[in-house]
Amino acid sequence: MARSADMADVPALLDAMVGWLDPARDGGERTIFRWQARTGASSMLAAWIDRWTAGPGGALRRHWPEYLMEAAGLGAFMISAGLFGTLLFHPASPVAQALPDPFVQRLLMGLIMGLTAIGIIYSPWGQQSGAHINPAVTLTFWRLGKVRTWDAIFYVIAQFIGGALGVLLVLVLLGAAFADPPVQYVATVPGPDGTLVALLAEAIISCGLMLTILFATNTPRLMRLTGVFAGCLVALYITLEAPLSGMSMNPARTVASGLPGNLWQGLWIYFVGPIAGMLLAVEAYRRLRGTPEVLCAKLHHHNSRRCIFRCGHAARASHGD
Repeated sequence: MARSADMADVPALLDAMVGWLDPARDGGERTIFRWQARTGASSMLAAWIDRWTAGPGGALRRHWPEYLMEAAGLGAFMISAGLFGTLLFHPASPVAQALPDPFVQRLLMGLIMGLTAIGIIYSPWGQQSGAHINPAVTLTFWRLGKVRTWDAIFYVIAQFIGGALGVLLVLVLLGAAFADPPVQYVATVPGPDGTLVALLAEAIISCGLMLTILFATNTPRLMRLTGVFAGCLVALYITLEAPLSGMSMNPARTVASGLPGNLWQGLWIYFVGPIAGMLLAVEAYRRLRGTPEVLCAKLHHHNSRRCIFRCGHAARASHGD
């Protein structure tokens, strides 16, 4: 009904605009003013604008803490990646000199970043925001109907801003050591096997991560362990997959690392691969599980923090499930 009212307002407004532009229809008083007096256009237009802006305004007023938490979450992830990436991979680092084997370096980096992800997910802020810290994750839950449109938009904006600020902070702290090869702002770029391999690798690992999240968060025995499963996959992917694509799974993470050094090689891969892979996981989940039901968009739900999503846990509890 609201949409019909909006559509009804538009022709009248356009007619008034045409009258204002057409001198032949102006009998000494601008038609737009006569239309306003006759129909109350000012209030109608104000109501129309209010309806379109109430969504983002209301979302910001109610959910701004979650948006800031998402920004802080990816910012913390990028700070950890920058600090430990420099420590493990920079040639002048004593750790890199003591452990020159690239596989060992990636293994340690994977363990550190996996633990970082787990810490963010189970932190008080991660418990409240849902710890998406990834536009592809947010858009997937939006596709599933668990995240409202304006929340999804502000989550994605916050993730991009938070990731960029995290990288810039590490640059301020470490300077050239963070910018020098092979660290290069811990940027994710296609490996020597090329863009197609990198694209497929990003899609596959993203599909695997989201499929794990969906099964874990919707299985009572496993839902509290979702963050552990996600962290273990991050560790595994960095150890084994990073030579193929840099292991991003996250458009905001890739953009954050690319900004300081203008490193945009294969940028489209890190948007298409993760989003396509996670959306594919949704279809795989529905077919394997035999149901489209997804309870919530939080990676860790059973806590005392508020939930801003279209959450199915309350309904289940009321039915005694």
